[in-house]
Formats: sequence, C-alpha cells, structure tokens
Amino acid sequence: MDQSSWELFVASLRPLVVAAVTATIPLALISFAGGLALALVLALMRLSSRRWLSGVARAYISVVRGTPLLVQLFVIFYGLPSVGVVIPPWPSAILAFVINVGGYAAEIIRAAILSVPKGQWEAAYMVGMSRSVALRRIILPQAARVSVPPLSNTFISLVKDTSLASLILVTEMFREAQRIAAFSQEFMLLYIEAGLIYWLICLVLSSLQSALETRLDRYVAH
Repeated sequence: MDQSSWELFVASLRPLVVAAVTATIPLALISFAGGLALALVLALMRLSSRRWLSGVARAYISVVRGTPLLVQLFVIFYGLPSVGVVIPPWPSAILAFVINVGGYAAEIIRAAILSVPKGQWEAAYMVGMSRSVALRRIILPQAARVSVPPLSNTFISLVKDTSLASLILVTEMFREAQRIAAFSQEFMLLYIEAGLIYWLICLVLSSLQSALETRLDRYVAH
C-alpha cells in the first residue's frame, strides 16, 4: 500500500465507522427486534392445534426461506410501486429484514419451545396455570436460554446482510464505501476496508454472544 492509498484508508475510516454506528447497527437492531416479535407469533402459530393457523405459518416460513433476501428487498422497494405502494428506502429495508428474520427465527423459537420437557407444562397445569400463563412464565424463559446461540448467529448474519440495503438506496456503511470508492476510484481498498469493519463488528458480537452463553450456563448450573 503506497502513501496515498494509506492516507485514503485512514481518511475514509471515520465516515465508514460513523455510517456503521448511525445506520448499519441501528438498521440491524430495529430489524432484529421486529423479526423476533414476528418469529414468536409464527412459532406459536406453527405449534397451534388449529391446522389452518399452522398451515399459514408453515407456508410463510417456506416462502421466506425459499427465496433470496435480495429478491425480497427488490419486491418491496422496486416491485410494490408498480401496484401503487411506494415505501421509502429505510422502511423498505426494515420491512424486508423483519420479514426475513421472522421466517428463519420462527423455526429456532419453535424448536426451543419443543425442547422444554413436557413435564414443565404438566407441572404448570397442576398449580392452576392456564396455557398462556404457563407459556409466558415457565416455557418461554427456558426456551429463551436454548435459543440464544442460534438467534445470536442470526443477528450476526443480519448485520452482514444489511449491506444489501445499499442496493435500494439506503445510506449504510457499504453504500458509504461505494460513494468514497466512486470518488477516489480505489474500489478494492474501500471494499476491503468495509469488509474489515464488518469483521470487527462481528468479532465484538461473537464475544458478547460467548459471554452471554457462559452467563446463562452458569445460571442453569446453579
């Protein structure tokens, strides 16, 4: 790396980090929170004794998991306007990510709920709890501990997937890297720099995941 390239690398670091902190991470957090709420509803629908509810959830999950996230983004941002529905870039990205996370996280949450021993349900019923109360107070807290590792991996993947939002004009970190690269013509340098920042963010998140898992394991052990 020559002197000018190094200077560009250092100069572009600040705007890329600012974009990561003000756009990429908030986009991931908001989308993940919405996706988790949707996933819980879908998981409960999948576990419902009513076949039509379970069927609707199963069909939704199948469509989301069977189509690329990029296609989902394009359908919402570029496709919906053709039928008169125009959604700005940021809400379009959040909606697409929520839909996508909901489809994947629903199966994680469903599996976590099923992993709780049936005796827990029976014990809750014996002390007079209704199904909804037992689910809220007994089952979901135990399922949450089981689902932490896979849900954490889903969030880490989502942070990287936010780069796709640049294709629908969302000014997040990767789009900022594209802007600087187009101006400087140093495409390789800027894309590698953006990749390094994504990598560092994921390293931090992985460390937080490990710490959380260790704490939960200690809690369960005691």
